[in-house]
Amino acid sequence: MKQNKYRTHTCEELRIADVGKEVRLSGWVNSIRRLGGITFLTLRDNYGITQILVRDEKLLNDVVKESVIKVEGKVIERESKNPKMPTGDIEIEASSIEILGKCKNVLPFEVADAPQTKEELRLKYRFLDLRHPDLHSRILKRAQILKFVRDRLTSLGFTEFQTPILANTSPEGARDFIVPTVLAPGEFYALPQSPQQFKQLLMVSGFDRYFQIAPCFRNEAARADRTPGEFYQIDLEMAFATQDDVFEVCETLASEIFENFTSLQVSKPPFKRIKWRDAMEKYCSDKPDLRNPLTVSDETEFFKNSEISFLKGKTVKAIKIDAKQKSRKFFDEIGQFVVSIEGKGAAWVKINEGQMTGSISKLLTEWQKQTLQNKFALKEGEAVIFVGDEEEKAIYLAGALRNELGERLNIIDKNKVEFCWIVDFPFYEKNPDTGKPDFAHNPFSMPQGELEALNNKNPFDIVAYQYDLVCNGYEMLSGAIRNHSPEIMVKAFEIAGYPKEVVESKFPALYNAFQYGAPPHAGAAFGFDRMLMPIMNQESMREVIAFPLNKNGRDLLMGSPSRPFDEQLRDVHIKLDLEEKK
Repeated sequence: MKQNKYRTHTCEELRIADVGKEVRLSGWVNSIRRLGGITFLTLRDNYGITQILVRDEKLLNDVVKESVIKVEGKVIERESKNPKMPTGDIEIEASSIEILGKCKNVLPFEVADAPQTKEELRLKYRFLDLRHPDLHSRILKRAQILKFVRDRLTSLGFTEFQTPILANTSPEGARDFIVPTVLAPGEFYALPQSPQQFKQLLMVSGFDRYFQIAPCFRNEAARADRTPGEFYQIDLEMAFATQDDVFEVCETLASEIFENFTSLQVSKPPFKRIKWRDAMEKYCSDKPDLRNPLTVSDETEFFKNSEISFLKGKTVKAIKIDAKQKSRKFFDEIGQFVVSIEGKGAAWVKINEGQMTGSISKLLTEWQKQTLQNKFALKEGEAVIFVGDEEEKAIYLAGALRNELGERLNIIDKNKVEFCWIVDFPFYEKNPDTGKPDFAHNPFSMPQGELEALNNKNPFDIVAYQYDLVCNGYEMLSGAIRNHSPEIMVKAFEIAGYPKEVVESKFPALYNAFQYGAPPHAGAAFGFDRMLMPIMNQESMREVIAFPLNKNGRDLLMGSPSRPFDEQLRDVHIKLDLEEKK
């Protein structure tokens, strides 16, 4: 490091070979420990921690924890070494200490205790929270991964682009953030939900391989795997590309990121491919965790005429487990879990000492018992758990139950990273209110069978060239072969209830561009923040983002969202019509 008036070295680079050197370090006071007439400080900067030995107490006037100080002194060998610190063999015997940045005597929380501190307080004082070495290192690792992504994609022939943040509003599935402007009273920009249209336009413009670390904005509540408001994508697009071309690039990038930045056992390309309908039947999820060996079967027909009231006439899903040493309490707790996710509980049977026992065993005939035992090939100690409800609800319950059983039975190998592709998504799904077709995925995707399928097939039977990459139960990437035909585009939106006029007005650039020679193209986007969670072994996305919003979409550090000044509203001709809080 180039020497300056603040430091000759950082707090991580001095070693035993430097003993005897006069040095200068600057950083934050990490800890203060007084032992008789001697004081030990630890000094922390962006790079690490070094111990400071202070023999003259006068040097410490007004020095408190988290003060920023400059220390000058000699490197000496520590009498009591610390093998857990890279600098644990040495310390600095201070000859002078200068306060560069004062700190209040009372902190809102101890930086060392930040991970155990209430999250709302951590977010309000995020600049303190970010000083904790664990979170600090995760943010630095995020930057390293970003650089790796940029370098690797560039080496694969991709060019990095930037696309507009002030864009147009469009019906892409989530609410837009809209932005007024003094340049056009009564009209609004929208923050892009994704760069989808722009990257397709770049393909039409003759560029070949696009990528962008793209900010995306969706005006919606937080989800378990997405922060509210904004998130980042590793966005890709390729001209003259097939689905296999996209898969090859994405498999290379995903596997290499995990191999370079984790010590986990990563599944090797090519990744397993599972059709959407097969995934929903076997796992009751379109993002199955393949580390979990449990599968789901449909037993609706078996219980069709059953006397078991909460299963009779319902869609029934079943999961077989090894339940050796599992008591009735285990199954009662499983039932309570199903109730906690708004189910009606769980039924179960188990082979115990050669006999079928369980919550519904007495309600089954001998023929039914034998049928179940044969169908599931039940052995001693094995059990089957059943959930039943209306079809959509039963699928949800079974998917959640599979995940819960995987955790409770401790059969998920946490040292593995299992990728799989979910392919052949339905192009349309039923609107729950109207029963009419809505886009199930990306409206700009190519339907399999193209215009002929749109004209002749039941909309709910049409399959799209759409795909997700799933990692350990998380949707990590979504993509598609794009539609590049204006005729197909108009027909696809017409089926979803948007007439041609809407397509022309809401997607004017794309609709117009497709009439001037659009190449076949395909792409995908990784959820970057979501990808970082398993890489850094974090369950909350806020632990891998420097300045996240809280779960309610508020920035507690900066105090947003907030009421604008009246003058700002007048400038853009907006008048608020809000009911006064009582």
